[in-house]
Formats: sequence, structure tokens, C-alpha cells
Amino acid sequence: MNLTSKLPQVGTTIFTQMSSLAAQYGAINLSQGFPDFSADQALLERASQAILHGNNQYAPMTGLPVLRQAIQDLIARHYNRQVNADTEITVTSGASEAIFDGITALVNAGDDVILFDPAYDLYEPAVSLAGGVCKRVVLKAPDFRPDWSEFASLITDKTRLVIINTPHNPTGTCWQDDDLEQLWQAIKDRDVYVLSDEVYEFIHYQTQNVSVHRHHQLAERSMVVSSFGKSFHLTGWKVGYVVAPEAINRELRKLHQYITFSTVTPLQQAIGEHLLSTPTASAELSPFYQAKRDVLREALASSRFRLLPCQGTYFQLLDYSEISDLDDVAFCQYLVKEVGVAAIPVSVFYQNPPTEQRLIRLCFAKDETTLLSAAQKLARL
Repeated sequence: MNLTSKLPQVGTTIFTQMSSLAAQYGAINLSQGFPDFSADQALLERASQAILHGNNQYAPMTGLPVLRQAIQDLIARHYNRQVNADTEITVTSGASEAIFDGITALVNAGDDVILFDPAYDLYEPAVSLAGGVCKRVVLKAPDFRPDWSEFASLITDKTRLVIINTPHNPTGTCWQDDDLEQLWQAIKDRDVYVLSDEVYEFIHYQTQNVSVHRHHQLAERSMVVSSFGKSFHLTGWKVGYVVAPEAINRELRKLHQYITFSTVTPLQQAIGEHLLSTPTASAELSPFYQAKRDVLREALASSRFRLLPCQGTYFQLLDYSEISDLDDVAFCQYLVKEVGVAAIPVSVFYQNPPTEQRLIRLCFAKDETTLLSAAQKLARL
């Protein structure tokens, strides 16, 4: 058979590769972004009860009413933004589905989509499948701040969508209010939309998280994507959602109804009930992860790694320039095989990675004992 690939440049993701390598060599896995500790027992019990005694049939395509109402309340509580649970919120099978649906709904053949590099590896394949073309603004270490003059130079009449991500994976940086305003000023007079990937919205280490939810004009032009997998330490549940104006949501739902139709009903029920009964849970995430961040940073403070600032997410970047001249992919393979720790090479998040850059990403969504064991191994280098 003569099969032509629609994604000829795409192979197995680096996350799968490194987790597989970690299992093969028995290494401590700080590569893939999943916790190694349990979620809230009350939430797990709610899910168990929902499975045993609740509704296990199809949920409404847009999401269970109890969960959409809880999301509406969550947004009002955190961002003082009023959204309509029926027309502006759609529950999806993970944030990845929401991002794919949103890109596919808005991008047509020949449209330009602007990304900020390094960028999460889902974005470009989805744009390519929609027939779009990615244009990239490179964020430069160590602060990874957007260059708004470079951004403005990329906008043309073909620009359809801008994809932003804050708190940012993989760099752990957060945008400032001025960044959202600069973005708005650049696109306000054009037919350009925004997809804001905010899956780490409650994991930030500054006074207030910067969100499109708080920028009224941008919010009217945007899809904001969030993840309960990140917020409740349950990445395997794959429950996410998107908030967008009714007209945009209507188009997104056309994709959603044919891709997954609905997300696991008892899990939606459990999360909805948990949000309504424990409204402070999301506010507790930042101090929880900041403590883990600080454990890892303190344990590595005397090592030869240079720790870059971490303002949000549960990822820490390390510069290994003083340790090795290997490129970051080879260095991560060395770490797994010879040191016993799995990390992610940052170059895989770029279209054209800076050749002089020597950065790896560690995930600190782990028990303290896991973090200290990994740091002890790394500090020997």
C-alpha cells in the first residue's frame, strides 16, 4: 500500500520516548508532566460513587450541567468574569482535545498562525492538519520575554490565530498584564483570534495570575483552554474545558461533537460536585507546588547546574553548560542511562532551536522523596 502521511515530520513524542527510556533503565522520571502522588481522596471517592451509583451513559455533548455551572462559578471567583455556562463553556476530553478543536474550527487552508517558541508540541501538528502555516516568535533565555516588535512584523492579512501559553510550558515563565495589552494593540484592528492555553493557570508564584479572562477585549476574541488534570493531579482523567464567546464556541462544538462527542460522565459528575463543595481547592495549588519547586531548587543550589527562574507551572529549567558540551537530546539520554534521572530536552519545543543553548526541563510534580533522590544524583555531576 502507498500510504502518504499527513504529518510526515511527526514521530513519537519526546515525552513518550523519555518515559519509556526511564522505565527501561529504572531511572527517576522527572520528564513527563504527571504527578507521582495521589489526588484528593474526597474527589476519588466522589468518582467511585458516581461510577457505582450514578450516570454512566453519555453526558450532554457540551458537558454535564453541574460541571459547567461549577466552571462558571470558578471563573467568576478567580477572575471576576461572568460567562454563560450554557453557551460559552464546553467540557472536552482533556485540554489537548480543546486545543485541537479550537485550531481546527478557526484555521483554514493558507491561514497563518503565530506561535511563541519554545511551544508545546501539539500546536503545530494541529495547525498543519487544518492547512495553516506556523509563524514563530522566538522567546530568548533566560527570561523568555515576548518581543512585541518581532510579533508585529509577522502579522499580515493572512494571520488568523495567535496561540499563547501562560504560565508557560516548558520555560516556567508567566506573562505580565502589559503583554496581554501589547497583544491586543497588535491585533485589535484585524480579523485575528487568540487561543490561550492556560492549563497551569492555578500554578503560579506571583501575586496574581495573568489571564485572558481578565482582559475584556481579548476575552471577546479568544478561546481560553484549561485542564482539571493539572488542577487536581489527575492527568489520566483527561477532563478539560474551553471558555469562548458563543459564536466561537458554536464552531468549536461542531468539531467536538464528532471527535469525542462527550467526556466521561462520572468523572464530570465528580469534578463538578468537588468544585462546588471545595471552592478553595484551586487557590491551594500555588503554595503546594511552590513548596515542591523550592525543595528541588534548594537541593540543586550547590550543583553545577544553573537554575533558571520558575514563575509558574511545575517545570524547572536547568542550564548544564558547565557540565557537558553534548546537545540536549544526547545529554538527556546520558542522564537516563548513566545518572538515573529522566528529563526533557528543551530543543524539541522549538522549530529552530538555538544551537548554543544547553537547557533541560525537570518536572517537580513529585513526592519530596522523589525530588531529593533525583537531585542527589544530579548534584554529583
